[in-house]
Amino acid sequence: MNKSLGKKLVGLALSALVTVSFAVPASAQKAIKIGNVEPLSGPSASVGVQGKQAREMAVEEINAAGGIKSMGGAKLELVYADSKSDPTVGVSETERLINTEKVNIMTGCWNSAVTYPATQTAERYGVPFVVPVAVRDTITERGFKYVFRIAAKDSWWVRDQFRFLKDMQEETGQKMKTIAFVFENGDWGTGFAEKWRTLAKQDGYEIVLDEPYPSTATDLTPVVTKLKSAKPDVVMLVSNAADAILLTNTMTEMKVTPKVVLASGGGHADPKFLENVGKNALYLFDEVEWNTDVNKPGAKETNAKFKAKYGYDLTGESVDAYAAMYVIADALERAASTDPKKVRDALAATKLTTGPAMIVSYDGVEFDENGQNKNAGIVIAQIAEIDGKLDRVTVWPKSARRAGYKPVFPAGK
Repeated sequence: MNKSLGKKLVGLALSALVTVSFAVPASAQKAIKIGNVEPLSGPSASVGVQGKQAREMAVEEINAAGGIKSMGGAKLELVYADSKSDPTVGVSETERLINTEKVNIMTGCWNSAVTYPATQTAERYGVPFVVPVAVRDTITERGFKYVFRIAAKDSWWVRDQFRFLKDMQEETGQKMKTIAFVFENGDWGTGFAEKWRTLAKQDGYEIVLDEPYPSTATDLTPVVTKLKSAKPDVVMLVSNAADAILLTNTMTEMKVTPKVVLASGGGHADPKFLENVGKNALYLFDEVEWNTDVNKPGAKETNAKFKAKYGYDLTGESVDAYAAMYVIADALERAASTDPKKVRDALAATKLTTGPAMIVSYDGVEFDENGQNKNAGIVIAQIAEIDGKLDRVTVWPKSARRAGYKPVFPAGK
């Protein structure tokens, strides 16, 4: 975030800062409002809608099961705001949800660039904010008391990408020497790239391309031309949905075929990605928090229910949004109140290891002193053709690999 934007956002938050209290006695509680700032339009709209639908399915289940029993069966009510992937809009909508809609707790905002200032705003008001997905490390590294993140932070994602590359080279005996970084130029992409450079150097790769681009670009031919000229063994990607599709199709059109393409979830995990690129994505590796073949109780059934309801599979990021509703419900149940301090303390004491939320790929949700879920984990899937259909197959860690599948490494398209 640039300095002028930072000053503007801080000024906006300070100007609106007032003492507020949204606590409602349990006996009078009819509905508990959960404010959600998501990108429902703009370049990240598809993932915003997926998160919205995952939240809705979870809340329907929680309310159908009796709501928050310690509060007389109070029902959860979702209230939405569209960030448009714009940090300034995200802050103003967070202010609106807190001051006008009087929400009891906040979630969002998928984009790290939006989540970072939005959580700062909620912290100033003392309103608990559960972050399902946004991965920028510093979202939970500012000494805040009301911000909690369920997903792994980006340093963990990058760490595991290089662990994957090392393991696969050892497993196959194929040595990768050169590497290229291509990434959207927002907080998410630049955050990944910064850590890629350090780990690539540690692992002895030669960096032959380091190329940011705007995710709103309508033509990525210049980026792919540079990639073709660089001829890397490995290409690391961070993309939103539209640019992931454009980049993949442009690489195929220009016959750019690196040995390994390793993406970072987000746009590459969006169901619309495979719909729009088809076999152009064959053998691409993608890092996600969850995959449909994950071996967890209830995962298959929950995905089947979601797919029947909305027409596509759950993604790792929508699973985090789904789980976030159960984490909030669990905290409210133990808090037995909407008092922000009590809800905050209940979130901090979370140790959720059972129930519908545990379709996640890791073993539970428990926050460290910074509000980061210390159990959050990551898997890597490969796009493969199985029985004539494209599928996302879990390949790493090897212990989680789909039985009978041998990863194609290098791709050799």
